[in-house]
Amino acid sequence: METYTVEKAQNSLNELLAEARKGKAVFITAEEGWAVKLVPTPIAAKQPRKAGSARGQVWMSDDFDEPLEDFADYMK
Repeated sequence: METYTVEKAQNSLNELLAEARKGKAVFITAEEGWAVKLVPTPIAAKQPRKAGSARGQVWMSDDFDEPLEDFADYMK
């Protein structure tokens, strides 16, 4: 486990990121008592949207646009 101060981490961020990508635990600490851990995460590749891909998954009830009984007092 490697621990660095914020100041040292600012000066060597590229190296710390490379270490984290290799799987090493990299901690950055501050004088205020908090710490962060650098961990690699995969980035989800965005796929292009396809029209009609949700067909059959979305529906609307027949009475969707009917007035609600709860608002009858306000409709007068």
